[in-house]
Amino acid sequence: MTMATLKTDPARLERFLTEIAAFGATKRGGVTRLALSDEDRDARNQLREWFEAAGCETKIDRMGNMFFVRPGRNRGLPPVLTGSHCDSQPQGGRFDGILGIIGGLEAVCALNDAGVTLERDLIVVNWTNEEGSRFTPGTTGSGVFAGKLDREAMYALTDREGLTFGGELERIGYKGETDFDPRPLHANFEYHIEQGPVLERREKTIGVPKGIVCLRWYDVEITGVPNHAGPTPMNERKDAVYAFARMASEIFEIGLASDNVVATVGEVHPSPNSRNVIAGNLHFTIDVRGWDETETDRVCADIEKAVRTHAEVSGTDVDIKRTWEVERAPFNAGLVSMIRETALELGLPALDMVSGASHDTVYINQFAPSAMIFVPSIGGRSHAEVEETSWADCAAGADVLLNCIVKTCNDPEGVEYA
Repeated sequence: MTMATLKTDPARLERFLTEIAAFGATKRGGVTRLALSDEDRDARNQLREWFEAAGCETKIDRMGNMFFVRPGRNRGLPPVLTGSHCDSQPQGGRFDGILGIIGGLEAVCALNDAGVTLERDLIVVNWTNEEGSRFTPGTTGSGVFAGKLDREAMYALTDREGLTFGGELERIGYKGETDFDPRPLHANFEYHIEQGPVLERREKTIGVPKGIVCLRWYDVEITGVPNHAGPTPMNERKDAVYAFARMASEIFEIGLASDNVVATVGEVHPSPNSRNVIAGNLHFTIDVRGWDETETDRVCADIEKAVRTHAEVSGTDVDIKRTWEVERAPFNAGLVSMIRETALELGLPALDMVSGASHDTVYINQFAPSAMIFVPSIGGRSHAEVEETSWADCAAGADVLLNCIVKTCNDPEGVEYA
């Protein structure tokens, strides 16, 4: 059996993905499995059960990151890492993140079926709080693991109910007592749905991203004057919603006019949020991303200027804070080439591209050779209940992942990806 003929079991992969989607399942086929929720805990318990049944060791660090280790022949060699996250957006999709973990699980099972012992340890990871929808910022577990986020500061993060990250991590029973550090890593792969329309439109099965775009997040607070909607003349209002409407419109236009930078207003929270009260306050968020960092920062500067200008024109005050900033992540050229060549060996049409979404690999890439494998998102939809990827494409991506794992895990001592 040659490396490129090693295949995963599509039926088993589908079963794993279907069963894990029950944790936090929504009526319309999606998933609400917020980080450190009961649903997240239950999914974690199921993953642990499956991986341990497949012969893996489980390690849990102080951020709740779960590492499932399949021992290799030479445990002194740097291991190969793969995986993703199992938390979701509210009313999110059933493939985002979890596909990368289940793809790793299926690779372990396929290796067991074939009776293959790899030279190096294979580690499949479940990173804590990638989405950042309940506790912001996202990619929290991988960011602390990489030394880029402070663990105690992350423990202090609160959700909208005032519950802390650290407290919830302890409540669900996934606050590890010690850290697990398998570094140096030989290679890192993250298998993921594309979350965009490109692969489907180009009729390609495998996406081979050269890297992840840079990212800037803002939190903006507009302060106006609350007042009665009836008696207050239009020309005497300091309306936070009006100020926001002007800002949001120009933010969209700035993104539209840019060179491949996207700008998104996501959360909007007016106060008091009553139909007959002029809003005195409004909090909203901005998400800016692009491959070219210079152009992205130019867009950010234009957005900041526009927000302040519209606040002044509308008679409101504004406080704009950049709450998260991540540099773009160019992937390891050798691993990118390996993914492309492996897809070719398997007869799968592949496309070079970039990742417009951020992933845990953005942090792991900073200290370990890394690359990602994408499969199509039907209709380009993600972060929504309608998110869908065909079972055939899920299996095709898992086959590419499996064979890249075999190649890198069997690299002899001394082989490195520069």
